[in-house]
Amino acid sequence: MKKFSTKDLAQIIKAHPAEDSSRTLRAASCGSFIRVSTDSRAIKIGDCFFALTGDNFDGHNFIDDAFAKGAVCAVVSRDIESVGNCLLKVPDTVKALGDFAAEYRRLMNFKVVAITGSVGKTTVRQIVYHVLSQRYRVYQSPKNFNNQIGVPLTLLGSDSKHEIVITELGTNHPGEIAYLTAIAQPDIAVVTNVCPAHLEGFGSVDAIAKEKLSISQGLSSDGALIINSAITPPAGLSTKILTFGQSDTSDFRAKNISFEEAGSRFVIDGVEISLPLAGPGNVENALAAWAVCSRFGITISDFAQAAKTLSAVPMRAEFLQIGTLTVLNDCYNANPASMKNALDILIGLVLKEKRRAVFICGDMAELGQQTQDLHADLGAAVARAEVQLLLTVGDSAKIVAQAAKDAAKYDLQTKSFTDVLSACNNLIKFIKDYDIVLVKGSRINKLELTVEKLKELFS
Repeated sequence: MKKFSTKDLAQIIKAHPAEDSSRTLRAASCGSFIRVSTDSRAIKIGDCFFALTGDNFDGHNFIDDAFAKGAVCAVVSRDIESVGNCLLKVPDTVKALGDFAAEYRRLMNFKVVAITGSVGKTTVRQIVYHVLSQRYRVYQSPKNFNNQIGVPLTLLGSDSKHEIVITELGTNHPGEIAYLTAIAQPDIAVVTNVCPAHLEGFGSVDAIAKEKLSISQGLSSDGALIINSAITPPAGLSTKILTFGQSDTSDFRAKNISFEEAGSRFVIDGVEISLPLAGPGNVENALAAWAVCSRFGITISDFAQAAKTLSAVPMRAEFLQIGTLTVLNDCYNANPASMKNALDILIGLVLKEKRRAVFICGDMAELGQQTQDLHADLGAAVARAEVQLLLTVGDSAKIVAQAAKDAAKYDLQTKSFTDVLSACNNLIKFIKDYDIVLVKGSRINKLELTVEKLKELFS
């Protein structure tokens, strides 16, 4: 970020020096900082440390560590014994971080692209970043920074040299997107899709749609909302609305779609796109990305040229060749829609390669009262896909195994494990050379450990 004075920060977040001012320097005399950090382990000289408090940590316990590593100041929400250091006290350090990021964004000249949706946020972000970086100085969210801490850190991680900032907005409860879009103040807002996900926090798909579409509340007056054509746009929105998808009425649409082992080909506006990302879901992700890039003057020919050199996003439909195994590593997260996309890719691979289909399936988390029904639906889909070996991890995934077994009209082999370590210890008994293996589940399952175990066993 650009250099910022502690005095200006104190005014923006409405902070005041902590009590016992004889041992706390006034903000006006603390100088300037050049970076914001919420992790005392990563503090560098010249940083401002925000002491955040969560369920399993309290940054206030590491104030002295932060100053020892060179922090200029720290933002706190309670009085701290820290002799001779610059402490700025606020009621809520998370809100203060958001307030600072919102003001920082207002002061900077870059454009902001904000992306939300039930599936595909990270992939759309990566495609947009890859394409726009060919022409512009672009900054994107490091890792999966899409919450009330990550979005502010993304904005504050940019500086005056950047022309475009791309961020994801995630949510698992009502009101979170509205809060985040008010901070990001996007010029372009994207909703990739709306599917059953985080139902525990929302209760219905309609509530999810309302939450996702609230991203439009932060749009600038001349901004644009880009949404999947399957989504009903919000009423009364004064900003421009553009759609992408398979509908004939979509503003951005792909034609002549064909799928390859680890990618797809399709035509947009008469130009063939060769996308090295697998599955039909990634065709829609590419369309969403193209809709964004076109707003920045990128031609479809330039988009096609850049798309050829895309790399897979780790743990998201990532193809791995592990010895004789072909592994589709899609274990970053899971919901019913992303499970369907992954099964579609697996079916395509098996039809082409004529090899055994294996699915290492974890729980789908945060589905609330629909948990059992949606896992049973997935089991039926597994049977329709004619998966030959189904290994499940977790309590809910057992429902998938039973439903698949009930629906299968062929010899489906299943085995359920209570946890990922048990699964890893038994993979050698079930996985065979030349299998095609899909690995997918929610983050709680940590299924990436099974991928590492397959590397150990078959490399």
